[in-house]
Amino acid sequence: MIRKILSISGKQGLFKLINQGKNMLIVESLLTGKRTPAYAHDKVVSLGDISIYTTEGDVPLAEVLESVKTKQEGNTIDVKAMDDADVRSLFAEILPDFDDERVYTNDIRKLFTWYNQLLAAGITEFVEPKEESTEKDA
Repeated sequence: MIRKILSISGKQGLFKLINQGKNMLIVESLLTGKRTPAYAHDKVVSLGDISIYTTEGDVPLAEVLESVKTKQEGNTIDVKAMDDADVRSLFAEILPDFDDERVYTNDIRKLFTWYNQLLAAGITEFVEPKEESTEKDA
C-alpha cells in the first residue's frame, strides 16, 4: 500500500498514485482529494523507496512508520507543539539506533507529518503482509 503513496517536491502533502500516462502520473492529494498530474520533470518519490539512516544501515520507512504507530498506539502526533529536542527524543524512542548526524530534525518532523496524513487518509497498514509459503515439506 505504501508503495503507491508519493511525495512530490514542491507540492504540500502526500499523494496517492491513481494512474500513469505517457509522460505523467495522475495523483490524488491525501489532504484534499483533488486529482492532479505529476510530470516527468517533477521529483516524485514513493514512500516505499525511502529509508532512514541508522548506525547499522538503513531501515525502510514502512518499518519506521509501523514503529511510530506502535509507540503512539495508532494515535496522531502533535508535531507543532513539540520543540526540536522533544521531536528527536520521541524519535529516539521509536528508532533508538538512528544516525544522529545524518537524520535531521526537519526530516523527523516530515516523517511525523506524513504519519499523521496517512492516518487521516485511513491508511494504517504500512508494511506489506508477508506471503506465507503454501508448499509443505515432504
